[in-house]
Amino acid sequence: MKKITKHLLSLAILAVMFAPLAYTSAALTTDNVGLTGSESVGTGLNLGSKSPIATVTSLINTMMIFLGLIAVGIVLLGGFKWMTAMGSEEKIGEAKKLMASGAIGIIIILSAWGISKFILEKAISVTA
Repeated sequence: MKKITKHLLSLAILAVMFAPLAYTSAALTTDNVGLTGSESVGTGLNLGSKSPIATVTSLINTMMIFLGLIAVGIVLLGGFKWMTAMGSEEKIGEAKKLMASGAIGIIIILSAWGISKFILEKAISVTA
């Protein structure tokens, strides 16, 4: 069980680290990075027209969805362990702890999403 938890945690950390690459690597191609003599710096990059707030919002939503999936997976893993415990009190206790941890994780993720949404909405209303 510890190996599965370590692998899931490692996968989550890698996904969070490389999630911003999905937003930046799509805009940069080999044909528009180089500059000719008449262009100024940054004109051929084609970085997109999304505002920084929209980019941050979509990044936060993507991370929250990914973390939510991990938390639901932990709850499901706890349920699976409970169903396969065959009456062993030790395994049932471990499964209950997993399910409780997953539920607490979901609560933390939802509250973090709500707080970040509130802050971004206030930032938009102040700057608009």
